[in-house]
Amino acid sequence: MKFLDSIGKEFDRLKRKEIPKWIFFGSIIGVVSALGAILFFYGLSWAKFFLFDVLAGVPIPEAAGERLVTLHVDSDPRPWLLFLLPALGGLVSGFIVYTFAPEAEGHGIDAMLDAFHNKGGQIRGRVPFVKSIASIVTLASGGSAGREGPIAQIGAGFGSWIGRVFHLSPKERRILLLAGTAGGLGAIFRAPLGAAITSIEVLYKEDFETEAIIPCIISSVMAYIIFTHVFGHQPIFETPPFEFTNFIELFFYMILGLICAPLGLLYIRMFYGCRDQIFKKIRIKRHFVPAIGGLGVGLLGLIAPQILSGGYGVIQDAIFGELGIGIMAMLVLMKMAATSLTIGSGGSGGVFGPSLFIGGMIGGVVGHVAQLIAPEAISEPGAFVLVGMASFFAGVANAPIGALLMVSEMTGGYSLLPQLMLISGLALLFSRKWSIYEKQVKNKFASPAHLSDATINIMKGMQVKKIFNPDTYIIPLPEDLRLKELTNVVAHSKESFFPVVNDDFKLVGVLSLRVVRKYLFGDSSLGELLVVGEIAGKPITVRLEDDLFAALSKFLSSGYWELPVVDSQNGEMLGVLNLTDVFSAYHSEISRLKEKE
Repeated sequence: MKFLDSIGKEFDRLKRKEIPKWIFFGSIIGVVSALGAILFFYGLSWAKFFLFDVLAGVPIPEAAGERLVTLHVDSDPRPWLLFLLPALGGLVSGFIVYTFAPEAEGHGIDAMLDAFHNKGGQIRGRVPFVKSIASIVTLASGGSAGREGPIAQIGAGFGSWIGRVFHLSPKERRILLLAGTAGGLGAIFRAPLGAAITSIEVLYKEDFETEAIIPCIISSVMAYIIFTHVFGHQPIFETPPFEFTNFIELFFYMILGLICAPLGLLYIRMFYGCRDQIFKKIRIKRHFVPAIGGLGVGLLGLIAPQILSGGYGVIQDAIFGELGIGIMAMLVLMKMAATSLTIGSGGSGGVFGPSLFIGGMIGGVVGHVAQLIAPEAISEPGAFVLVGMASFFAGVANAPIGALLMVSEMTGGYSLLPQLMLISGLALLFSRKWSIYEKQVKNKFASPAHLSDATINIMKGMQVKKIFNPDTYIIPLPEDLRLKELTNVVAHSKESFFPVVNDDFKLVGVLSLRVVRKYLFGDSSLGELLVVGEIAGKPITVRLEDDLFAALSKFLSSGYWELPVVDSQNGEMLGVLNLTDVFSAYHSEISRLKEKE
């Protein structure tokens, strides 16, 4: 409910001020993201067809909505190429990445997160092109990776470029970065709503970037419309009409959610352990390391060719119950290993696709076992595949809402939304402490991108009355006090700031030493003629109900180190507030929040 309220407030703000701008930028980014996704999809489909169907003679199964190339060739099977292709792909991919854009290695979502949190929304213009070509080579040659990394970087890179061309602020560049990510994901996965939510959700473990929701939706929908106009509106996966008919199913779904949590941790540990403990310690030129990872993938591919490339066709088979329990259980671990070898060695691709594969296989195992235990309650074990896909990714990526929406849109399985919501939340509950995305931060307060926002939010949450000390009092000057008499006051006081009041003790002005200095040490006759009220400045005051950010703004605009505190009802002066007290209160609150965390 809080999330929906935040989106509603953000929409109201944009409607008043900025919505025409975001419609313009979101639409442009959506169009470019769609074109990038179309070219990427074409290139990947034909490259896979040439390498596997023509050269290896071993076609890779495709999901129902992914069959772009329908040609059939009679090539003699050459299974030994399944061993060599991933290594050759790793060699070519490594050369492309480490020669032209080393930051394009690994999974692209992390690069987008890093650009958002730490680089002001900046992505080098060449990165999307390098990432796309390298990822097509990696996936088409059998590397175990996903498409969301490169396609997100295409959109994010263009959004960053638009921000530079139009000289937008870092905050606006970051929003366009997310809009580009949403456009790319919405197109390639045919999931406009899920892509928009994922783009603003994946940044944090416990937060959303609600300011970007409108541009993300516009970009994602625009990209989806163009992409599906070219390739059709069929979801990626074909699914039977699953229905929830027996309450006992929930028990097995909950078991699935509980199983996804430890297996998600195993996947993350394997993924980064492979990268840090093996490939980063290999003392050869980085260009060649992905080829070593490719050799490992090729060896696994000889045992289980299902783990090669994206594996969406294998997920499709699992949905229709065409895979056995033993095969699916084996594929869970082998896909984890293949993905760790591919991306951990520096190969280019994403982790969303492999996460769906692993989660789908886990769901398939649980679904078929549940059917053996309670055949009268479990009629469609394939439904567990869909739920497993969403819950596993929700756990490893801390993105439950985006995951369940994307899986629903990719499969058309909206009837499973209640199960998806329950199990994704359960998996996430036990997975809060880890994430497949290294650059993901806890919340906005932990992001350098929101450092200024965090300061403002903290100061706006504290009122002057919380830190005001009535004992900190400066005796005010009567407005009819002559300057000659002020000399004695200044000589016996350590203050450099004096409130000025009238006969009713109402504040009428403020006086600082830098203002009166020229009168005190100038023409002595002025001391007899002028009174304090004539040279006092306009009163700048704070009230007990003011927040500290408003008070700080008044300090900065006035240049005073102290400001009078007045009663909001009658204007009577209650005391003074020192700038040092404001900074001390802010520091104390920051320390308190850190200790609490």
